[in-house]
Amino acid sequence: MFCKTRISSFTNQLLKLQNNNLHTTTIRNDSQKTEKTINQVTLLGRVGADPQKRGSEEHPVVNFPLATHFSYKYESGDILQRTDWHRISIFKPALRDTVYKYLKKGQRVYVTGKLSYGEVKLDDGQVRTASTVVADDVIFFQGQPSEN
Repeated sequence: MFCKTRISSFTNQLLKLQNNNLHTTTIRNDSQKTEKTINQVTLLGRVGADPQKRGSEEHPVVNFPLATHFSYKYESGDILQRTDWHRISIFKPALRDTVYKYLKKGQRVYVTGKLSYGEVKLDDGQVRTASTVVADDVIFFQGQPSEN
């Protein structure tokens, strides 16, 4: 009974997410069974550099780095703060233009989107896997932090 209840609860949560128009897609194919998937990222952090335009006229993109961090305490009492850097890419025209025009290094932003992976060829010919957050929305929280 416990498993059925948990599965039913999880299924209900997924249905609620689908009804809220999150990133879920159903593909109907009678010969195959399909399942729902969710690819959703939410980040709150500080912009590491001014946004840059990349791509071509037909396929423009705006990118910027976003820093998030967390702190943890050792048994000795020492506190360590770890910073993670995320590459944010924006393809939506209106959002792309707004971010490029108004977002500046140091601003605090809330980003929602989906995680995407690809390959990047470096100048020396090496190929590396790169991850990026393809932003659906960017909410500006405040201007640059004040210096004390």
